[in-house]
Amino acid sequence: MLIMEAPSFCSTLAPVWQIIGWVLWVFKIVIPIVIIVFGMIDLGKAVVASKDDEIKKSVKSLVMRAIAGIIIFFIPTIVGAIFSLVGEFRDDEEYKAEYDICSECITHPGDEVCENAVSDVS
Repeated sequence: MLIMEAPSFCSTLAPVWQIIGWVLWVFKIVIPIVIIVFGMIDLGKAVVASKDDEIKKSVKSLVMRAIAGIIIFFIPTIVGAIFSLVGEFRDDEEYKAEYDICSECITHPGDEVCENAVSDVS
């Protein structure tokens, strides 16, 4: 008879999940700011050139970039919502503990649960 070990996928790969979490966090903050700043620069150039067609095109571009920035800002929130939906399907405590490690490391990479899991692997 085979003896099944407790699942350890998330706790084993906790440093990887933490890196993914930090990357998502950086995307959430930096990319929307960069997108909006570049849009404002383009709009400023069009206003200085004082051509109506270029101003309209730059305003449309700025609006599209702002929408893209907002969407990128909410990607970590969407990932967290998906994780919470998936997490509700598991009743087994062993799987839930592993799931919590994955979820915390991706959505909150600096929190205590993730830090403890990463230090346990090291």
